[in-house]
Amino acid sequence: MSHHLRVMQHDTHSYVLNSLGSRIAAGDLPESTVLTLTGLEEEYQVSRTVIREAVRVLESHGMLVSRRRVGITVQPITSWDLLDGSVIQWRLAGPERDRQLVELTQLRAGVEPVAARLAAEHASPEQCENLIKLAAMMRSLAEQGRGSSPEFLEADIAFHTVVLEASRSLLLARMAGPIIEVITSFAVVHLRTGAPLARSVTAHAALAHAIQSGDVEAAGEACVVLLAHISEEITQH
Repeated sequence: MSHHLRVMQHDTHSYVLNSLGSRIAAGDLPESTVLTLTGLEEEYQVSRTVIREAVRVLESHGMLVSRRRVGITVQPITSWDLLDGSVIQWRLAGPERDRQLVELTQLRAGVEPVAARLAAEHASPEQCENLIKLAAMMRSLAEQGRGSSPEFLEADIAFHTVVLEASRSLLLARMAGPIIEVITSFAVVHLRTGAPLARSVTAHAALAHAIQSGDVEAAGEACVVLLAHISEEITQH
């Protein structure tokens, strides 16, 4: 198989997968809807193999179930892998985007302060230095009016990833994926400027210094303040 053909097949698979995932997440294909391989093959005008692959992935996410003599059935949202990056993206692209952002921010409020407190206990000197540098970078970019730039987003993601990793908790670190998705989604849609951004940047710096100083209580409190500012930004839009 040529490289060009493989690329085409990959692109086709991605298109079908993202289309079906988005339609299910948006409620266009509601719970209990029954699909067939033949029907999907005709609708998307692609091979049976591509349809099977897309259905298999969606089954792994809990969004579809295939049964003989029944067909392919859309599952209730309670069955979905709601922390999977793709599922998060599909939901954020749908009509309940704001609700999803709020839910993910609530999740962060339950996870990140705990990680921050543990990071104050366990962070390595290198991780502490990295947090200080990233916070300073975010402040500099914000002061330049570049709070919505790709560089600011990259620093923001790196900062929160380091905090989670510095907790030395594998389960907390596993939450980096969903948290990165919500940071990215919020940054893509909203321009980050003004007082809310300034408070957020200051809170990042306070958290970095608390972790560096090993102050567990201050780290937890700084993280709570930071997430409150982020929540304020979301509810204002």
